[in-house]
Amino acid sequence: MNWETEFWGNTLLEYGYTLGATLLFTAGVLAITSFFRWRLKSIGDNGRLPFFLAWKALHSTKWWLVFLIGFTFTSAWLTLSPEVSQWMQALFFSGVIIQLLFWGNRALLSWGERYSGESSEAIGARVTTVKMFLFLGRIALLSLGLLVILDSLPGVQITALIASLGIGGIAVALAMQNILSDIFASLTITLDRPFVIGDFIIVGDLLGVVEKIGIKTTRLRSLSGEQLIFSNNDLLNSRIRNFKRMYERRVAFEIGITYETGIDKIREIPKRIQSIIEALPDTRFDRAHFKQHGAHALIFETVYYVNGPDYNLYMDRQQAINLAIHEYFEQNGIQFAYPTQTLYLNRSTG
Repeated sequence: MNWETEFWGNTLLEYGYTLGATLLFTAGVLAITSFFRWRLKSIGDNGRLPFFLAWKALHSTKWWLVFLIGFTFTSAWLTLSPEVSQWMQALFFSGVIIQLLFWGNRALLSWGERYSGESSEAIGARVTTVKMFLFLGRIALLSLGLLVILDSLPGVQITALIASLGIGGIAVALAMQNILSDIFASLTITLDRPFVIGDFIIVGDLLGVVEKIGIKTTRLRSLSGEQLIFSNNDLLNSRIRNFKRMYERRVAFEIGITYETGIDKIREIPKRIQSIIEALPDTRFDRAHFKQHGAHALIFETVYYVNGPDYNLYMDRQQAINLAIHEYFEQNGIQFAYPTQTLYLNRSTG
């Protein structure tokens, strides 16, 4: 083989030198990258976020992009036509931008993972916010990178392209009004946080735990097990009851006793109910009153608070109260009332 043989204005030897230099460039960059990854790992593990993100970003270094960048760089030693040189410069610039996009994307994802896992408190709010900002950040990063790459290509007029995209964007926006309204509703949910992942909410007559807040839909897991899917826009237009943010539960209940109950026992019942509730943990007594003379019973109304949102806790306390009241009534000969009707017959002797 004659190394002095020329192809496209360069000898085989010159191509060999270029290839060898490219391989050395690639090996050197990858070695430097590995060194910095090793150094940044120990610093990033100590909690320094910039070093942690830089360490994570370097993991997305692509050897084929490094090789492409090295080849376009070392090809400057070759004799190339002006058109080819121009395309090689554009290829070099595009390779650098694409590698930067890989690094930026990996840094964003790593920031999201670290931010979401910093604290177990309000984890739902963190996940919801991070997912939305990651989505918007990655879209912005990709769009900016593509525009910069297109601007570097020979013969591409970026201003005309942006203008045409603007006109086309208006048409697309008009055709996708419903989808865009759901996307903006998703952004509103993320920023305003009427609910987050993990919250138990009621929408109309449907209820469940929020599993996912997506770009177009929000998904709930109902108590019976099936998944409920809501459009984000429809969800924001509904009245939502968020039970996860209930710090305490107000409970009001009524009991009725028969009209034959003596006045002394009637006076004692509110005091007894108060003592029953105050003896229970995680409860706060509010009031107990002889409310009214009902159609079939003497009605007592009681209000108390359970110091927590858990439904099982509320049911446990209500059960304990009911059992204690029932036991007290049995011991004192007080009867619960139920719908009855008394008929009086008047026999006249006339």
